[in-house]
Amino acid sequence: MALANGHDSHTHIVPIRVYLLVYAALLVLLVLTVGAAYLPGRHTLLNNVIALTIAIAKAVLVVLYFMHVRYSTRLTWLWASAGFFWLLIMFILTLGDYFTRHWVPAIGWE
Repeated sequence: MALANGHDSHTHIVPIRVYLLVYAALLVLLVLTVGAAYLPGRHTLLNNVIALTIAIAKAVLVVLYFMHVRYSTRLTWLWASAGFFWLLIMFILTLGDYFTRHWVPAIGWE
């Protein structure tokens, strides 16, 4: 059935099996996150990269399936992608600040 504006009004019904599989994947990723926290402390940067990768995977699963972006229009995909792109910009700016703090000596802070 088409609406007056020409768009299709059907809704996609997601089987419960898909939700259960995504839930199981999120639990596995949770266990991996906890396991990554117990890696030896010498490789802090590696631990952070692993933790961020797992967190991004969990966020993508939640956005795609529980927020129904997977079955949405291209405009919804665009806005969801724009959100992730903005998050990437924020990470880059934050890490740029963090990694360059030692470049300027703090006078009087010894």
